[in-house]
Amino acid sequence: MKHELFYKNPKTILNKGTGFLSGYTHSLNPYTGCSFGCSYCYVREMPVSLFREGEWGNWVDVKNGAANVLKKELHRAKTKGKVTIFMSSSTDPYQPIEHKEKVTRSLLEVMLEDPPDFLLVQTRSPLVSRDIDLLQQFKDKVRVSMTIETDSETIRKHFTPKAPPIQARFKTLEKLAASGIPTQVAIAPILPSGDYFPVKLKPFVDRICIDDYFMGDGSGGKRTKRLGIENKYTQLGLEEWYGPHVIKKVYNRFIEVFPENQVYVSQAGFEP
Repeated sequence: MKHELFYKNPKTILNKGTGFLSGYTHSLNPYTGCSFGCSYCYVREMPVSLFREGEWGNWVDVKNGAANVLKKELHRAKTKGKVTIFMSSSTDPYQPIEHKEKVTRSLLEVMLEDPPDFLLVQTRSPLVSRDIDLLQQFKDKVRVSMTIETDSETIRKHFTPKAPPIQARFKTLEKLAASGIPTQVAIAPILPSGDYFPVKLKPFVDRICIDDYFMGDGSGGKRTKRLGIENKYTQLGLEEWYGPHVIKKVYNRFIEVFPENQVYVSQAGFEP
């Protein structure tokens, strides 16, 4: 499906970290909208999507001149104190249009000139490996958080048909690990997975963040409920995987393979 592209000229690009991201001074979104269009994405229920024509996932705003705006705002923010940045809170910085537009790459280049105290890069895309050369230069001031909600390609296709394949994400983890870039896996939100999911991740990361709809959508699960996500579980006969009880089951499965101090739950896992 072809996505509608729009080019915008933002006056600001750094937003104050609030709510779920209150551990950060700022959030940074290279794009508005996300062509991965994941079925459970809570951003569908936020004003950026609700007050916009076109279904979430079918349009993307490219932020023209984002690097120049960031350069000014980052310098100003750093004069006021510590700066920690979450990229991105309501889009994927490495969605397909980034291949061509390179907005995210331009923002990384600006941040390397005047580094923040910490940068978290949240993505589900193998395209992040393109920027290993830049990410390495941040050293311990960066963490790549790779979303891998399940180890099942069948489940992935059911819930997020336009998102990158699971195996491609595993290969990306391997590249990031080999390059010495601090990386975690965000199992967020939890989707149905197999018993050996933790074992598959163990060779590549030493930090796991587990989150669900009920803690992670910013509304106690209400936004997700309005999306009718429970029906997608019913269609597969996997109702037992939907509910606030699931996170404990998955957590216990992971601490059998990872030390407890490497497995985080919800907000704590995304903190700087």
